Amino acid sequence: MPITTLERLPTASRPTWAEIHLDRLARNFRAIRARVGESVKICAVIKAEAYGHGAVAVARSLESVGADWFGVAAVEEAIALREAGIVRPILCFGVTRGQEALVLEYRLTPVVFDAAQIERLDACARAHQAVLDVHLEVDTGMGRTGVPLRELEAALRAFERFRHVRLDGLMTHLAAADDPAQAEFTRTQIARFHEVVRALEARGFHPTYRHLANSAGVRAYPEAWGNLVRPGGLLYGLWSGPRPSSRAEIVLETPMGEYALQPVLSLHTRIVFLKEVEAGTPLGYGSTFVTARRSRIATLPIGYHDGYRRALSDRGRVLVRGRFAPVVGRVSMDWTLVDVTDIPDARVGDEVILIGQADGQGITAEELAELCGTISYEITCGISARVPRVLVSASGSALG
Repeated sequence: MPITTLERLPTASRPTWAEIHLDRLARNFRAIRARVGESVKICAVIKAEAYGHGAVAVARSLESVGADWFGVAAVEEAIALREAGIVRPILCFGVTRGQEALVLEYRLTPVVFDAAQIERLDACARAHQAVLDVHLEVDTGMGRTGVPLRELEAALRAFERFRHVRLDGLMTHLAAADDPAQAEFTRTQIARFHEVVRALEARGFHPTYRHLANSAGVRAYPEAWGNLVRPGGLLYGLWSGPRPSSRAEIVLETPMGEYALQPVLSLHTRIVFLKEVEAGTPLGYGSTFVTARRSRIATLPIGYHDGYRRALSDRGRVLVRGRFAPVVGRVSMDWTLVDVTDIPDARVGDEVILIGQADGQGITAEELAELCGTISYEITCGISARVPRVLVSASGSALG
């Protein structure tokens, strides 16, 4: 993913960009640190290019403010971090067959969830005369990866048999911790996990790390923190569903009081063309929008290939000169039309905000997600590599 530290895009670039506000990222991290305390390690989840924000830039920023671990989905993501100079431990959730040597070469900590994985990693570590630390994932209710509880015994026997892998972490994944209506299910998952901890200790296993909490667990379930947490969306000021309270912000309770997390990413473009059309003029593919009055229409160089979703056709809105302008017609691959009739001072070259704030008005990734029938994570992850990420320098301001 292209990353630039320029304050503005190079002249040759298309006038569409995303800004990554590293000061907000650092403050969000410090809020999570204040929430869980110094005794709990933080594994910052930066898979999927840090939820579309740019993994290397995010990792460098978080490493500088004290992230203990990084979490990635794939070995390829971890390699990119190592080659960029990231030195913190990296927990890799998805090591596949044939990648065992890369795990050792790049000093990764793999998550394992079946005996065959353990055997392959042990054979590779033995060939390199090494002992490899791994984290065992158990399935307490997610139903995705993780050793089913009925197969836990086989996994433990593998650890007893193979001497070149060491069970250094135990983890699970909470499936519905962001849904208050499923609190009982979440607490059942937590109880099952603690039963597994007791079973391991009875067999003589004492993993260094015990972790359950994703972003929702960090916010709502202190009993799920263990001694390591895995925040993802919270770092970026995002929530996986509707905002978890009636307030506009996502709020964390910390010993210093409430802290409102701030969105780290904003999405911008510019007006490149303006035209006036008569009432009754159809706009865009399929003529899904027909003007009801004489209108002033702005063309924006952003479309669904950039990640501005087609589902926002005739539904989305943008900010021009601090005022809302509706999306009219279908969002196409490279272009979007907005109606600026009620913003008479709009001009070619004006900055347009698609996610972000201006003059006290704002558009969140959650708003776009609701219109698209998805979650904010998919919105930010979907912003394509054609959109440069412009890093906004961290200010070093303290929490609060």
